[in-house]
Amino acid sequence: MRIPTLIRLSAIHVSVALTLLPINSTLNRIMITELGISATLVALLVSVPYLLSPMQLWIGSLGEQRPIWGYHRSPYIIIGLLLCAFGAASSPTAAFAIYDGLWWGIPFGFLAFGAWGFGFNFATVSYLALATELSSPQERSKTVGVMWFVLILSMIIGGISFSRAIEPYSHERLITAFIEMAGLALGIGLLGVIGLEQRGPAAVPAEQRPSMQVVLRTVWGNPQAKRFFVYLILLLVGLLGQDVLLEPYAGDIFGVPPAVTTRYTSIWGATLLLGLLITSPLTKRYGMKRVAGSGAVIAALGLGLIVSAGAVHEVGLLVPGLAVFGFGSGISTAANLALMLDMTVAGQVGIFIGAWGVADALARFGGTMLSGIIRDVVGYALGSVYAGYAVVFGIEIALFGFSLILLRNIEVKDFTRHASTRDVIAAAGNV
Repeated sequence: MRIPTLIRLSAIHVSVALTLLPINSTLNRIMITELGISATLVALLVSVPYLLSPMQLWIGSLGEQRPIWGYHRSPYIIIGLLLCAFGAASSPTAAFAIYDGLWWGIPFGFLAFGAWGFGFNFATVSYLALATELSSPQERSKTVGVMWFVLILSMIIGGISFSRAIEPYSHERLITAFIEMAGLALGIGLLGVIGLEQRGPAAVPAEQRPSMQVVLRTVWGNPQAKRFFVYLILLLVGLLGQDVLLEPYAGDIFGVPPAVTTRYTSIWGATLLLGLLITSPLTKRYGMKRVAGSGAVIAALGLGLIVSAGAVHEVGLLVPGLAVFGFGSGISTAANLALMLDMTVAGQVGIFIGAWGVADALARFGGTMLSGIIRDVVGYALGSVYAGYAVVFGIEIALFGFSLILLRNIEVKDFTRHASTRDVIAAAGNV
């Protein structure tokens, strides 16, 4: 795959992520710490996109069966980008409406986060399917590395720029910064997607399209696919479940102001970037599974340092903990994404990418709700804000261990043998 094509694919990924960046890096902390909104409600709002994740199986299949004007992926990506931009731009207005006690605050919050959720699901499964189709198996590790290199570099720049854009902090400045970020993200995404995909085959006749029941059996009829699905959920809850809490953790435990906690995201991003950069050569030398497992171990150690920093109330341990966690997350992310792209078969790329997207989204939902609810319940029960955070992070460390046990029994060759297009569809249709 040519570098310009990789950069354009990366631009789509960056576009979606830029709409999420200010929500995860700043808005959730402001809602919980500054506005005093329940962490459970915040977690529920942030989780709305992931409740919609089962639609990724439908979207993946839809793109393969029903192209628009001859394009199988691009139209669905554009739909997703538009929805993501609207949802991100609207989210701070919803947050302040909830804080002010306006009757439409919570409904509008679900509308804003729901729009972002529909957009996220439409865009993500479509551009990952397109990346898989445009790259050969030998190129996928490189494809993932370049896409995530560009992504994290953009997140570092975006995080620093956004933190400066909201200084000195005010509600009006925050809303303006969100709208500007959403507009920038939409522009980047459209530049990346337009003209990237070649026209494909015509739509499959309605009578030849597999039903959703057949699509589900295609995935669940493969033992390796089921194992990989569960593995992804456990791993990703550990990697992503802390997203909604790290910035409030820094504010609640160490009293760090919003602009500084946003810069912490950039520190995490820098080490994540380093992990992404070294993953491709590591996988060539040591193998995909070994590197994926090592990344999880390193991430767990980093999360342990973050917990320890709060226990001794030493902010000097927090930054190294974030750095180690980011480094391990980078290795784990790159290795497992390449593994996800390998765990597909020709003609069913969208279906399997959709399935892995559902696992990712369910993990984000489960992790986010776990974080919010346990943080609130444990903190209230024990009368200690720190205890709530510590229990959440401890559970996530344990999940890393369970995921490693499953990883030992996942084999791409076994998956491919079970997932040949003709055999799986025939078997699914006859069950």
